[in-house]
Amino acid sequence: MPSLSEFRRYACICLAAVLLAACASQREPAQKMLNDIEAAMIEASADAAKYVPDQLNAVQTKLGALKASFDKQDYQAVMAGAPPVLLEARGLAGAAAAKKAEIIKGLNESWTELSSAVPGYVTAVQKRIEYLSQNSNRKVAKGIDLEAAKSGLSDATSLWSMAQGAFGNGNMDEAVSTAQAVQSKLEALASSLKMELAEPGNSPISS
Repeated sequence: MPSLSEFRRYACICLAAVLLAACASQREPAQKMLNDIEAAMIEASADAAKYVPDQLNAVQTKLGALKASFDKQDYQAVMAGAPPVLLEARGLAGAAAAKKAEIIKGLNESWTELSSAVPGYVTAVQKRIEYLSQNSNRKVAKGIDLEAAKSGLSDATSLWSMAQGAFGNGNMDEAVSTAQAVQSKLEALASSLKMELAEPGNSPISS
């Protein structure tokens, strides 16, 4: 008959074998969960990095923690923590698409406003320069550098053409940012010409 110590040793060996078997059975599904999370992140990473970087970073951090548990062979922790992280990873694409749509809508609205205002501003500044260039208005033009104003208007006009080109190519970011730069240049020009640019449809105010 085996002694008590031998029985205990045998029981420990059996328990260890059971635990190892249970651990091994969890390893494969835990690895699959990690792979699924990574696959979802890779699929969404380009747009997610641009439009929802904070959400992407949060998922990356959580995935890193899960991988650390996996490396420690704590597969149970991985199996428990992975499902909500997988849901977040799969939600990145939708969140990025929604944010992208929101930004595009804002850019379209900005372009509509700028494309309505800028041509009128260009015309108003051009007319002001022509008015101040007349001999009869030398007194009004005193202290104004008309040559610099003409050069500035030329630069603004060239920039506006670039903005329109970007819009035509579907590059809304560049179109809007360039158009905003044009508007700023025209506003500065108007100030140097002692005039205020009116809202589209209104007459410019000059002094």
